Amino acid sequence: MKKSLISEFLGTYILVFAGTGAMAIGALTGEPGHTGIAITFGFVVVALIYSFAHISGAHFNPAVSIAFWLMGEFNKAKVLPYIGAQVLGGILASYSLYFLLFENITSMQQVAYLGATLPSGSEAQSFWFEFILTFILMLVISASAVHGKAIKDFAGIAIGFTVGFEAMFAGPITGASMNPARSIAPALVSGNLEHLWLYIVATILGAATAAIVFVKLIKTD
Repeated sequence: MKKSLISEFLGTYILVFAGTGAMAIGALTGEPGHTGIAITFGFVVVALIYSFAHISGAHFNPAVSIAFWLMGEFNKAKVLPYIGAQVLGGILASYSLYFLLFENITSMQQVAYLGATLPSGSEAQSFWFEFILTFILMLVISASAVHGKAIKDFAGIAIGFTVGFEAMFAGPITGASMNPARSIAPALVSGNLEHLWLYIVATILGAATAAIVFVKLIKTD
């Protein structure tokens, strides 16, 4: 359990540091741009899955941990400790970015609130985008890493590419969170909490719905 929690903490730290770091530095310097940010998120997810999946399952996402529990693939007693490790890892990553970048800025807006996920339109629009994006992500995770006939050696690539392409097309609308820990961390550290609720609720509901669909309609032993 201890090694699993350390893995979830470190993995979420790296995910948030790299992904939201690309957003913050992009807002400050103009590089790597939207495409580069999406690729960063996708690539870091691939790297982290192949690095930590054999230790902790490589969740790095409270919505994923909850969904695995609902599918019967994860011990209920581990859910809250995993979520705690993930959120703490993300918060430390956001603080790290703040301390590394604060000398270059006079306001959090200059670094996109440390990569916080913010709706470009209405909250309702972003809510349903996040619900569907997380539903798709969790379905890919389930089908590639849980299904009895899946070629699991390629699960990391399938999941990372899904994160990347979803960030590519939906990032400008919602920030393409798909992960409560990824949204909680920069929101708390930057103080931009106004829309945080939707990135927690929509992602958990999307992942949970995908878990139910997978178990009822797709899963095999």
